[in-house]
Amino acid sequence: MSILNVDELSVQYSTSRGTVKAVSSVDLGLQQGETIGLVGESGSGKSTLGLSILRLLPPPGHITSGRAIYNNIDLVTADEAVLQRIRGREISMVFQDPSATLNPLMRIRDHFLEFYGAHEPDLSRSDATSKAKGLLVQLGIPSERLEDYPHQLSGGMKQRVCIGLAIALTPRILIADEPTTALDVLVEAQILDLLRGLKRDLNLTLILITHNMGVVAETADRIAVMYAGKLVEVGGTRSIFQKPLHPYTEALLQSVPNLKKRKQPVKSIPGNPPDLVDPPSGCLFHPRCPYAFEKCVVKHPPLLSLDDNRQVACYLRCE
Repeated sequence: MSILNVDELSVQYSTSRGTVKAVSSVDLGLQQGETIGLVGESGSGKSTLGLSILRLLPPPGHITSGRAIYNNIDLVTADEAVLQRIRGREISMVFQDPSATLNPLMRIRDHFLEFYGAHEPDLSRSDATSKAKGLLVQLGIPSERLEDYPHQLSGGMKQRVCIGLAIALTPRILIADEPTTALDVLVEAQILDLLRGLKRDLNLTLILITHNMGVVAETADRIAVMYAGKLVEVGGTRSIFQKPLHPYTEALLQSVPNLKKRKQPVKSIPGNPPDLVDPPSGCLFHPRCPYAFEKCVVKHPPLLSLDDNRQVACYLRCE
């Protein structure tokens, strides 16, 4: 059953250099209870897409067209009062940098009290504190750390606190934006285990935004690959890892060390992502693609559905 449908969503940033087309006509459906990994290089539009679903884009970003349908509500056109009821309670988000998310002048307790005060104003201060303590224990943090300031916590603990704030009202959908960035490998594994456990225990539907293919390999049911603001491939995690169809997906996988293929060299992707103020003609990946031919330079291929529940935007695969 579909819980969220993004339809032809486009986002732009107005800058002194011109208009940055950060997200272009993205279609993406999210099924109840699944984890979808949104992957791509930095600047591909992943975080912008996640922020636009909840209408949290910082200026000068703005949605120019499209819809994001949740529970028969278009989040793009819904008024602020409706969004306030949905944010945190039904759809929540874990932001990239916990050190920037948490207020350094507030104790951890005060972050939770502020959150509950905004969403459950009838909840008493003592009950809110009790709930916060229970959440910290559930997340593997001693309850007495409620009295600490963010700088007194490790990076992993701060990320757990941010996850706690995001799930405090047991939302249906959790958008996790680079939740393991800047964490060491062991802490990264702990955070991923935590997210998997929360998904199971709370029946969460998870959008996992990352540039790390290893993270989605362990966590995601499906993968959506973004390049230069567009979706270029969508499919089941196993099928994409076994047989990537888009040259960009193939290049991403070849750039990751594979212990099962020790003799296979790790390759970098030549060139740089395109300038989204003045993007190239045709397929946006064609200047870096080893398989590009004449048609790729003329027109960007549409995202087409294939027989095995795969979608790909590549003339090489769809003709």
